[in-house]
Formats: sequence, C-alpha cells, structure tokens
Amino acid sequence: MSIDDLCYMSAHEALKRFRNRSLSPLELLEAIIERANLISSTVNPFADCYFEEAKEKARKSEDLYAKGAAGIGPLEGIPLAVKDLCEIAGKRTTAGSLINKENICGYTSPHVQRLIDAGANVFARTTIPEFAWLFTTHSRMWGVTHNPWKIGISPGGSSGGSAAALSAGAATIATGSDSTGSIRQPASQCGIVGYQPPHGRIPNIGTSSFNSYAKAGPMARTVEDCAITLNVMSGQDIRDHNSLIEGVQIQLDEKNLVGLKIAFSMDLGCYEISNDVQRETNEALLALSRAGASVEEVPVTWAAALIDLALGNQEVLFATFLNKTFKKHSEIVSDYVPQLVETANSYPTKIYHQSILTAGQIWMEYLGPLFQKYDAFVTPTTTYTDIPATGWQKDKVNVNGNLYTDTDTTMAVIWNMYNKCPVMALPSGRASSGVPTGIQVIGRPYDDKTVFRVAKAFEREKPWLDCADRRPELTSNYL
Repeated sequence: MSIDDLCYMSAHEALKRFRNRSLSPLELLEAIIERANLISSTVNPFADCYFEEAKEKARKSEDLYAKGAAGIGPLEGIPLAVKDLCEIAGKRTTAGSLINKENICGYTSPHVQRLIDAGANVFARTTIPEFAWLFTTHSRMWGVTHNPWKIGISPGGSSGGSAAALSAGAATIATGSDSTGSIRQPASQCGIVGYQPPHGRIPNIGTSSFNSYAKAGPMARTVEDCAITLNVMSGQDIRDHNSLIEGVQIQLDEKNLVGLKIAFSMDLGCYEISNDVQRETNEALLALSRAGASVEEVPVTWAAALIDLALGNQEVLFATFLNKTFKKHSEIVSDYVPQLVETANSYPTKIYHQSILTAGQIWMEYLGPLFQKYDAFVTPTTTYTDIPATGWQKDKVNVNGNLYTDTDTTMAVIWNMYNKCPVMALPSGRASSGVPTGIQVIGRPYDDKTVFRVAKAFEREKPWLDCADRRPELTSNYL
C-alpha cells in the first residue's frame, strides 16, 4: 500500500483494517507524519506538533488491537488534528496569537476530550488566523497557510489549517469551529467535508455556550468519517447550559433520496456567483436528482437584509474584546488586526437587537414555510474560489467584473443565525484554476439525519479524493 493510499484512507476503512490486523495504527500515523513533514514549508497547516508523543500512543493502540482487548474505543488509533482554538489540558492553545504563546491550558474542550477518550490520537494542532477572525488563515504567530490545490490561494478560515491538512492527506480527521462559516468555507475551499451541527449538539463550555452562532464540528474527507466523529462528539455536558440532553447517532446506509424534496438557490437573491461555481453547483444539483431527490429552485427575496445583520451580530459581540486587546497588545498582533477593529467598530450596537427581530420575522414568513415543504435546502458554500492566501478582511477580489471582499463571497452566516439548522459542506467540483468548489446542505432544525442521508447519497454520485485524479498534485504543485 502506497503512502498516498494511507494518507487518504478514511477513518472508517482504517478502523476495519486495524481490527483485522492488515494495518497498524503506527503505520498509518507514520505515513501521516511523513506527509505532514513534506508539506510543512509549503501548505503549512500545522501549529504545535506532538509527533513522538503520538507515536507512543499509536503503539499502545496497536497493542490493544493485537490483544483483542475489550472495549476498544470507536476511534482507537485514528490520527486527529485539533484546531488551535480548542483547549487541551497541559498543551498550549494560542488562538493564532503571540499574545497567547505561553498559554498552557488547564482543561480539555469537551468535544476534544470525547475524541481522545474514544481513542483518537492527537498528533498536531492546526493553524488559524489570529483570534479565528478572518476567512483566510495567516497570522504573525503561525505564518501563512496555503491551499493544497494551489499555493498562494487561501484554504479558507478560520479552520483553514484543518481543511488544508485533510485535503493534503496530512490528517485523517480534524476538528473545526464555526461562527460565521469557519468550518464550511474552508471545507469547500479545500474539497473536504465539514459539518456544522445544531447549536447544543456538541457541547461548548464557558462563554461560547451562550453565543448561539458558535459551534464546534467535525471535518473529514468523507461523510462516513464525519458521522463517526459526530457520534463521539455529541451529547450533553452538564458544564454547558445549552448542550442537548441526547446525543445523535448517525447510521448511514445505501438509501437513495427518492421521496425527498430539496429546494435550492444559486445566489440567495443577492450574491454574485462566479461562472465556475455556477457550473459545478448545477452539476451537483443534477447528482442529487440522479440520487432520486426532487430538486426545485425557490425564489429568495429575504436574504440580503439578513446577511449584514448576522455579520453585525457577531462583530458587535467581538468588538469589546478586539478593542481592549489591540490597545494592550498592538505591537505584537498581526498586521491586519487594526482592520478587524475598524470593521467591528463600524457596526452600531443596535444591530444586535435588529438581527434578532429580523431573524424571527424571516423564519416565520419564509424559512419556516420553506422547511415545511422541503426536506433540505442547498446553496453554494462560496461564490468564488481563488482568494489570496494573505488576504485581509477588506481586500477585494474580482467576481464577474465586480469587486468583493472574501466575506462577501462566503454564503454561510445566515445558517449561524438559524443555529438549530444542521449544515453539511460538500465538495462539488473544481474551478478552472483547479481550486475546489462546494455546496452546503441545510436541514430542518435538529434534523442531522436527513442532512447526512442527503450528503451520503450525493457522495456516492460524486466521489471525491478517492483516487489520484481527484487529489491535489502535491509534488508538481510545489516545485
């Protein structure tokens, strides 16, 4: 078996091979580490790495499988990369900032602890922009992270390191987090699968529990791997006031989509969509039809007002932190942080209240009725692919002859506002530049199972990263 086969092996397949002893956890981890070292100076998806510690853990996992030990965890021996925003006790978490370069955590985030308890092997942390507040992934702390499909292009943000590592075959599963699109946008930019669960499905402790836009979620290369990971991560934690009592257990099958009605909008009535994204989205919609779904376009007249309100909601919440932090640490933050401060300060505080009022009105008049009629709703995830890797928040790109920021090209934040709706980002194809495109499948509140059913059927119709022709050309790409 080649290194490439090992690096792109799904967690589902690896677990089967661990159990039948045709593959060892150490063998898989060593392939992942070899790939990680190969791309460290080009893609640069990793923050702190724990390779030697992870090898020791892999040897212990290997011994468990050799002995046929009882109670082997559902992720035993699977290499896991954890976003540098999630706490791990005794390890450094920097949130991409030199301010936190000495910040050793005293506890582990609940979802990460559950993955560790299930046997997952944390071998590295993944890069993020400073404070996880940018749709590109670069910082003074960790440097620039690039898209494996095209060096110089962004992998997205803020979970860009996780997405880039998975896309390059340098991790098997990874964690992400999402408050305005930070799982789904990088997943689509890098051609992997990312899941934003309903708020409360995966526990957050502390203040993040009370920001209903913010969720942790799994990132992987297959829908099956996202399901396995979600099953472990979900469920109540008493430290999280808003965590749901019952976890979710996704069991995937070969069921088609016959009987399901799926609505779609190409542009939500207000986005400028590049020709490449339109083409690949149309192909994705055809794949859903081939899978048996009834796919219908729906008019959207309500989105434009919501988008700025949803973004403003989060900017208002973030503004106090940004202002205080920049005032105290202006000499060591990344060059773009003053621009983040300027943007946050540009939103009046009253927009927070307006966002809540408008969200309720739009759900009652439009989205509630839509989800009564349709089982899921599909849109592109991003409108454009080739965002420069070093882009700042207010930099512009040309989409169909018009200039937009990368925030303007990300069609995600509405589904943070409607935080009970599960959303899966899936690869849909590639732009003419070679950079991946993606769609997002939005479900009814708490209906994770239908989203996974749609995603799995779509993946059967449009497989991705399953062979060399559908993977980044890592060698020639980096010459």
